[in-house]
Amino acid sequence: MIFERLDFYLDDSPRDGALNMAIDEVLVRSTRQPALRVYRWAAPSVSFGYFGRHREVAARWPGRALVRRWTGGGEVPHGEDFTYTLAVPRSDAFCGVGVRESYRTLHLALAALLPGATLSAVEAGDAPACFGRPVVADLLVAGKKIAGAAQRRGTFGLLHQGSVQGTPWPADLAQRFGAELAGDMIRCTLSATHLMDAQRLATAKYGSPSWLQRC
Repeated sequence: MIFERLDFYLDDSPRDGALNMAIDEVLVRSTRQPALRVYRWAAPSVSFGYFGRHREVAARWPGRALVRRWTGGGEVPHGEDFTYTLAVPRSDAFCGVGVRESYRTLHLALAALLPGATLSAVEAGDAPACFGRPVVADLLVAGKKIAGAAQRRGTFGLLHQGSVQGTPWPADLAQRFGAELAGDMIRCTLSATHLMDAQRLATAKYGSPSWLQRC
């Protein structure tokens, strides 16, 4: 187990990209212990990393709703994937684990639940699509990338956003992943305060042209 206790949010309400990203940020800024959120998308979407170029992303994904993540990384299509976020407060020891090791540790836990999954040992060449460019510790099945993630760290702690796609997964993957991460998994529901704060943040930040088109 990585954590002693974990708050588990199975967020079954499909939401747009801006609100999904805002909820993740609200969680990592407010949680007092590690929290896993598994969530859905209201429409076929693409999230792209903090440093991505909006105009280029839009040209590659016509007809898809776009949202810029707070984390880094490449372009990730959403809608049919297994999307999750791990929010870890600064007070937790896991925040002291380096980027590569934390990434590897979390993907090892996920690999145990996905048939045929192995960790990539090499970096692939440059490609804008996240799933076209495996990096070390991404998950592969038969040489094809099926899981990747991106992180952001700060005074708030650690935000880890991940996706699984292009391979079958168990219907109860969310619950099994949570149990793999922590010995004590506490089922939680997003509160009215979470959602109110996230809606404000979605409007002011993630849904604004100034954020989406910042570069």
